[in-house]
Amino acid sequence: MQLPYRGKRDVYAGLLMVLLGAFAAYIGSQYPLGEVSNMGPGFVPTSLGIILAGLGVLIALVALVSDKPEEHATWQLPDRRGSLCIIGGLVAFVVLAKYLGLAPASFALVFISAMGDTEQTWKGAALLAIVVTACGIGVFSYLLQLPFPLFIWKG
Repeated sequence: MQLPYRGKRDVYAGLLMVLLGAFAAYIGSQYPLGEVSNMGPGFVPTSLGIILAGLGVLIALVALVSDKPEEHATWQLPDRRGSLCIIGGLVAFVVLAKYLGLAPASFALVFISAMGDTEQTWKGAALLAIVVTACGIGVFSYLLQLPFPLFIWKG
Protein backbone atom coordinates (compact mmCIF):
# COMPACT_ATOMS: atom_id res chain seq x y z
CA MET A 1 0.00 0.00 0.00
CA GLN A 2 1.37 3.38 -1.03
CA LEU A 3 0.89 6.31 1.33
CA PRO A 4 -0.75 9.43 -0.18
CA TYR A 5 2.18 11.79 0.31
CA ARG A 6 5.21 12.63 -1.72
CA GLY A 7 7.73 14.10 0.74
CA LYS A 8 8.94 10.76 2.06
CA ARG A 9 12.43 11.98 2.82
CA ASP A 10 11.15 14.66 5.18
CA VAL A 11 8.84 12.20 6.92
CA TYR A 12 11.69 9.75 7.41
CA ALA A 13 13.98 12.54 8.62
CA GLY A 14 11.33 13.70 11.07
CA LEU A 15 10.81 10.18 12.37
CA LEU A 16 14.56 9.73 12.77
CA MET A 17 14.69 12.96 14.77
CA VAL A 18 11.84 11.73 16.97
CA LEU A 19 13.70 8.48 17.64
CA LEU A 20 17.00 10.23 18.41
CA GLY A 21 15.25 12.80 20.61
CA ALA A 22 13.33 10.13 22.51
CA PHE A 23 16.53 8.15 23.02
CA ALA A 24 18.40 11.23 24.29
CA ALA A 25 15.51 12.13 26.61
CA TYR A 26 15.39 8.59 27.96
CA ILE A 27 19.15 8.42 28.60
CA GLY A 28 19.13 11.92 30.13
CA SER A 29 16.25 11.05 32.42
CA GLN A 30 18.38 8.30 33.98
CA TYR A 31 20.44 11.05 35.63
CA PRO A 32 19.16 13.52 38.24
CA LEU A 33 17.25 16.32 36.49
CA GLY A 34 17.30 18.95 39.21
CA GLU A 35 15.45 22.21 38.66
CA VAL A 36 15.87 25.13 36.32
CA SER A 37 17.70 27.13 39.00
CA ASN A 38 19.82 24.13 40.04
CA MET A 39 20.24 21.88 37.00
CA GLY A 40 21.31 18.30 37.40
CA PRO A 41 23.40 16.36 34.86
CA GLY A 42 20.31 15.00 33.12
CA PHE A 43 18.52 18.32 32.64
CA VAL A 44 20.12 19.49 29.38
CA PRO A 45 20.14 16.11 27.56
CA THR A 46 16.55 15.46 28.54
CA SER A 47 15.42 18.95 27.50
CA LEU A 48 17.28 18.84 24.19
CA GLY A 49 15.95 15.34 23.49
CA ILE A 50 12.38 16.52 24.02
CA ILE A 51 12.96 19.57 21.81
CA LEU A 52 14.54 17.41 19.08
CA ALA A 53 11.61 14.97 19.19
CA GLY A 54 9.13 17.84 19.00
CA LEU A 55 10.87 19.34 15.99
CA GLY A 56 10.90 15.90 14.36
CA VAL A 57 7.15 15.61 14.82
CA LEU A 58 6.67 19.06 13.25
CA ILE A 59 8.88 18.21 10.27
CA ALA A 60 7.08 14.93 9.67
CA LEU A 61 3.63 16.55 9.97
CA VAL A 62 4.52 19.36 7.57
CA ALA A 63 5.78 16.80 5.06
CA LEU A 64 2.58 14.77 5.44
CA VAL A 65 0.22 17.69 4.80
CA SER A 66 2.34 19.36 2.11
CA ASP A 67 1.28 18.84 -1.48
CA LYS A 68 4.65 19.98 -2.80
CA PRO A 69 6.24 17.22 -4.90
CA GLU A 70 9.48 15.74 -3.65
CA GLU A 71 12.55 17.06 -5.38
CA HIS A 72 14.84 14.51 -6.93
CA ALA A 73 18.34 15.66 -6.13
CA THR A 74 21.28 14.50 -8.12
CA TRP A 75 24.57 13.82 -6.43
CA GLN A 76 27.17 16.52 -6.90
CA LEU A 77 30.59 17.22 -5.55
CA PRO A 78 30.42 19.60 -2.58
CA ASP A 79 31.25 23.24 -3.13
CA ARG A 80 35.00 23.40 -2.57
CA ARG A 81 35.13 27.08 -1.71
CA GLY A 82 32.45 26.79 0.96
CA SER A 83 33.92 23.63 2.45
CA LEU A 84 37.45 25.04 2.55
CA CYS A 85 36.31 28.32 4.08
CA ILE A 86 34.33 26.60 6.83
CA ILE A 87 37.21 24.26 7.67
CA GLY A 88 39.65 27.17 7.46
CA GLY A 89 37.47 29.24 9.79
CA LEU A 90 37.42 26.46 12.36
CA VAL A 91 41.19 25.99 12.17
CA ALA A 92 41.71 29.75 12.50
CA PHE A 93 39.45 29.82 15.56
CA VAL A 94 41.40 27.06 17.30
CA VAL A 95 44.78 28.65 16.59
CA LEU A 96 43.78 32.26 17.28
CA ALA A 97 41.82 31.42 20.43
CA LYS A 98 44.95 29.94 21.96
CA TYR A 99 47.32 32.74 21.03
CA LEU A 100 45.17 35.90 20.65
CA GLY A 101 41.93 35.32 22.58
CA LEU A 102 38.19 34.93 22.02
CA ALA A 103 37.49 38.18 20.16
CA PRO A 104 40.00 37.78 17.30
CA ALA A 105 39.26 34.06 17.05
CA SER A 106 35.49 34.66 16.78
CA PHE A 107 35.97 37.38 14.21
CA ALA A 108 38.23 35.18 12.09
CA LEU A 109 35.88 32.20 12.33
CA VAL A 110 32.84 34.13 11.10
CA PHE A 111 34.70 36.19 8.50
CA ILE A 112 36.51 33.26 6.88
CA SER A 113 33.41 31.03 6.97
CA ALA A 114 31.22 33.78 5.48
CA MET A 115 33.63 34.16 2.59
CA GLY A 116 32.68 30.63 1.55
CA ASP A 117 29.49 32.08 0.10
CA THR A 118 30.18 33.09 -3.51
CA GLU A 119 27.73 36.02 -3.25
CA GLN A 120 29.30 37.43 -0.06
CA THR A 121 31.39 40.59 -0.20
CA TRP A 122 34.28 41.17 2.17
CA LYS A 123 32.45 44.20 3.63
CA GLY A 124 29.36 42.09 4.34
CA ALA A 125 31.46 39.33 5.85
CA ALA A 126 33.32 41.83 8.04
CA LEU A 127 30.07 43.40 9.26
CA LEU A 128 28.64 39.97 10.04
CA ALA A 129 31.83 39.01 11.87
CA ILE A 130 31.75 42.21 13.96
CA VAL A 131 28.12 41.69 14.97
CA VAL A 132 28.55 37.99 15.80
CA THR A 133 31.77 38.69 17.72
CA ALA A 134 30.06 41.41 19.75
CA CYS A 135 27.13 39.09 20.51
CA GLY A 136 29.53 36.27 21.43
CA ILE A 137 31.48 38.53 23.77
CA GLY A 138 28.25 39.70 25.37
CA VAL A 139 26.92 36.18 25.89
CA PHE A 140 30.04 34.20 26.76
CA SER A 141 32.16 36.78 28.51
CA TYR A 142 29.66 39.02 30.30
CA LEU A 143 26.44 37.02 30.61
CA LEU A 144 27.86 33.53 31.23
CA GLN A 145 31.16 34.85 32.64
CA LEU A 146 33.25 32.09 31.08
CA PRO A 147 36.92 32.35 32.03
CA PHE A 148 38.09 32.73 28.44
CA PRO A 149 40.24 35.80 27.77
CA LEU A 150 38.91 38.22 25.17
CA PHE A 151 42.41 39.27 24.15
CA ILE A 152 45.76 37.76 24.95
CA TRP A 153 48.59 40.27 24.97
CA LYS A 154 52.10 38.86 24.94
CA GLY A 155 54.78 41.40 25.08
